[in-house]
Amino acid sequence: MKYANGWLAFELGVLRRMKFSSVALPFTGEPEMCVQLKRWNVRVSANDPMIWSYTKATALVENQLDRLNEQDLGILLDDAYIPRDKLDNVALLKWFNEIDAWWFDNLRFNAERLEPFKRALALTAGMMVGDYVLSFTEQTRSLREPLSLSKVFGLMLECLPYPHDNSLRNKSTNQDVRAFIAERHHTDLLFLRLPVPVTQTSTTKEPTVTWREEWLRGGDDFWVDFETQRGAKLGSRVQSKQQYLGFVEDLLRIAAHIPAWAIAHTDNGFISTDELVESVSKVRKVDAIYAKDFSDLLGVRASMLVAGG
Repeated sequence: MKYANGWLAFELGVLRRMKFSSVALPFTGEPEMCVQLKRWNVRVSANDPMIWSYTKATALVENQLDRLNEQDLGILLDDAYIPRDKLDNVALLKWFNEIDAWWFDNLRFNAERLEPFKRALALTAGMMVGDYVLSFTEQTRSLREPLSLSKVFGLMLECLPYPHDNSLRNKSTNQDVRAFIAERHHTDLLFLRLPVPVTQTSTTKEPTVTWREEWLRGGDDFWVDFETQRGAKLGSRVQSKQQYLGFVEDLLRIAAHIPAWAIAHTDNGFISTDELVESVSKVRKVDAIYAKDFSDLLGVRASMLVAGG
């Protein structure tokens, strides 16, 4: 999407001004940033508490060479529409009709027969297929191309970036963010894309993230434990902006050993850039602030704080 490309270009434009040869991302999300940094010959350590992000980063960041071949596609897609005894993941029926649910269940099952990087590639393309299917509403479903999901899967594979070997030990992990940062002893730059604050009273989850996570984890019964495990730290639900900013300060104190920080923030009305600057300054002097207005498309402003760079 145009705004997504513009957002990435803004972040990369700021990073171009900095000098670093290695970077750590505790909240990677979509890995486009990491893919580009690899091409800059930067050693990338990508982390995310979400399995879907970890899987994508494994496929596109840690993977240097592997691609799916015809034999792999045969393993993944042969009989993909044929039901087995029962669905492994009945939560898929919340998101897809029964025929599509069987396809996703079988793809997930068959992907386990591949080696790790190819498995990650298959699941990454599968997420893209699911996002495609869910992009249609009741009103627009008639516009969906009459292609089997296996055909769409092949098209999505063609859209994935070609593996790039930058001869560095890039890594994808699925760790607690505090533990991840504490272990980054030989890293030049922390790129911290702050998670969108979620309040204690919020009952909704972002659909794209939710379906992907439930597909990869094999169901929807993990959410309570997941929320408990990441409680009282950045990324968990918060009661106030003061609590959120306290979590930011806590994480940055753990990151004190990393020479430079680039902190990406979305000003959507909950936390202002000025408030964030005040909190970051309690830990390290903010050297520069960059901003980009996306209010015409998203109603928000993007900002990037640079400290120690």
